[in-house]
Amino acid sequence: MSSSPTVSASHLALTRARAIRFVVLLGLVSLLADTTYEGARSIAGPYLALLGAGGTVVGVVSGFGELIGYSLRLVSGYLSDRTRRYWALTLTGYAINLLAVPLLALADRWELAAALLIAERLGKALRTPARDAMLSYATRETGRGWGFGLHEAMDQIGAVAGPVIVTLVIAARADYPAAFAVLAIPAVLALTVLLTARRLYPRPQDLEPTTPELRPAGFPRAYWLYLAAVALVAAGYADFPLIAFHFEKTGSVPGPWIPLLYAVAMGVDALAALLFGRWFDRVGLRILMLVALLSALFAPLVFLGGFAAALAGMALWGIGMGAQESILRAAVGNMVARERRGSAYGIFNTGYGLFWFLGSALMGVLYDVSLPGLIAFSVAAQLASIPLFFAVARRMSGPL
Repeated sequence: MSSSPTVSASHLALTRARAIRFVVLLGLVSLLADTTYEGARSIAGPYLALLGAGGTVVGVVSGFGELIGYSLRLVSGYLSDRTRRYWALTLTGYAINLLAVPLLALADRWELAAALLIAERLGKALRTPARDAMLSYATRETGRGWGFGLHEAMDQIGAVAGPVIVTLVIAARADYPAAFAVLAIPAVLALTVLLTARRLYPRPQDLEPTTPELRPAGFPRAYWLYLAAVALVAAGYADFPLIAFHFEKTGSVPGPWIPLLYAVAMGVDALAALLFGRWFDRVGLRILMLVALLSALFAPLVFLGGFAAALAGMALWGIGMGAQESILRAAVGNMVARERRGSAYGIFNTGYGLFWFLGSALMGVLYDVSLPGLIAFSVAAQLASIPLFFAVARRMSGPL
């Protein structure tokens, strides 16, 4: 009888170690994947402009890509819950997501480039709910804020590396297609690591102990209120292609420096994900009120200031993105029972993407009509999320 606690403790330690290794493996996949498609996104705005697109086109294409990328997650999330084929959905999605990027090297019209950028988002839509559900199983033992934060931090290492690689290629060859072609290397490596993770962890749901659920089987009211707050954040967040288009058009940031500013934002994103992820595990959703307050300040800095203001604005933009890609996802895992988590992530991402599209399209139009109007909308939408996050935090008993 005296050995039982020791055996139990050893089993828990082994389970936690396996969960951490799984998070790190998926983090490495995201690192390589982000090197690929964030490198491409760092020059997507200027590339579309080079091929003849205007500000409205850049805003609509960016927003529509996000709309497709997020709305289809409703379907893929439902499928992951119904079929439990997490790996099939994840592998297929990553293949589409990553292989669309090097094909941009062949685009000679903005319409073709736009189609490939949307295809890249489509692949991400297919794989994200299943991958997030798998992460939610593993992070039960590590702390969801920390686990999703670690994954996001590794993800953003790739988001820094991609723009840096693109910058070096463009500096050496002054050639956008060459930069897209080079990104085929991390794309292939990401798929290789993903296949390795699939072989080592064929049933990732086993990483979460099957303890009795204290949460309701459906979606609690706090979840829907939470989605409303997230929708406001998404609507008010300018996508980087529009910001890069502004830098290129006004000359506030020299062309070769644009992807480097994106890399700075991604570096801040990684640090913010780790820091706020840990705080989330301690204090819950209240930390998102602080994040929303800070990130609301990015728009006036990037759209009205010179280089120094743009740099500060991109740092605040990165803080907001770090929270959105880590804490927002972690909270869903804590709100919803494991059997409905794929669908919960699908609905969450669909709502986020719908309002990202509406906000991006509106800001694209506002950019061509009234830059102060764009800034006012961005700031107001993000600040409006704060009382909703406060209301959700009050509904939950203790830290989420």
